[in-house]
Amino acid sequence: MRKPGRSSSKWRPADRALAAGLGMLALGMALFVISFLMPSLPALVAASNGIRIAAPYPLLLGFFLLAAWAAMRPRSPSAERPDNQPAFFGKDSTDFVSQLPRKAAATPPPRTHRGQRPPAIAWSQRVFDDIEWRRFELVCSSLFGQGGFETRAQSHGADGGVDIWLYSQHAEGPAAVVQCKHWIGRQGGVKEMREFFGVMSSHKLQRGTFATSSTFTADAQRFAKDNGISALDGQKLLALIATRTPVQQVELLQLAYEGEYWRPTCASCGIKMVERDSRKDGKSFWGCANFPKCRSTLPIRQAA
Repeated sequence: MRKPGRSSSKWRPADRALAAGLGMLALGMALFVISFLMPSLPALVAASNGIRIAAPYPLLLGFFLLAAWAAMRPRSPSAERPDNQPAFFGKDSTDFVSQLPRKAAATPPPRTHRGQRPPAIAWSQRVFDDIEWRRFELVCSSLFGQGGFETRAQSHGADGGVDIWLYSQHAEGPAAVVQCKHWIGRQGGVKEMREFFGVMSSHKLQRGTFATSSTFTADAQRFAKDNGISALDGQKLLALIATRTPVQQVELLQLAYEGEYWRPTCASCGIKMVERDSRKDGKSFWGCANFPKCRSTLPIRQAA
């Protein structure tokens, strides 16, 4: 049974340090006072000097305990106020600016080129629209390489109608050829399909693939079917990519968006083009970095 008048709660360490510190200070002061008030009798001189020598020790201990109490005491409610709560200041307050709630710094949006969009996170027609023509060829080459072919891509310059040579372990020489056309807003017609068939015939090949990021006309599709040409438009390319493993699909997507995927490559020199302004009308366009030696140009596509 709890005795009346006695608190059931225990003292906190800070309270104990405060009480002990005040007690030591009081003891030290009392010893000093007693040492000076003692009669100056020869028999008491030695005792008075001993008390005076011992008095500083409780004083030092008291100051130490008070310092410990100051370090252990809980902070004031104003110091524990969250940053998102407003502070209240008196008329003489001069430190109100540092106590105002801090606002998170606005993160500026990433700078993008007019022909650039942030990379897509999954395969779709948008990926073909985002990348430049040379990157489209590299993606197609890697796609066929994942299918078990050894691929050899035309680096740049006149390709003779062939962008990728496909080699098989079971045949000598190229097994098939691939023509890649990175078209946006344009259909592949029967004219381009006939020209590609002529390339296949000149190399005595029975198999060929015409890949485009766009679509083919009905006549072009019929001609391809009748002459052993696999016509892969954007949707069929996406379907072929979907047959790859998830890891392979991610590898293809990373290849598509690696580096300056949006900056076109000069077809003649094989280097990235630079943005230039026309002297006539001030409009911007892509020009070869080797100008005036190379005068290849391309229009700048606006990001959708």
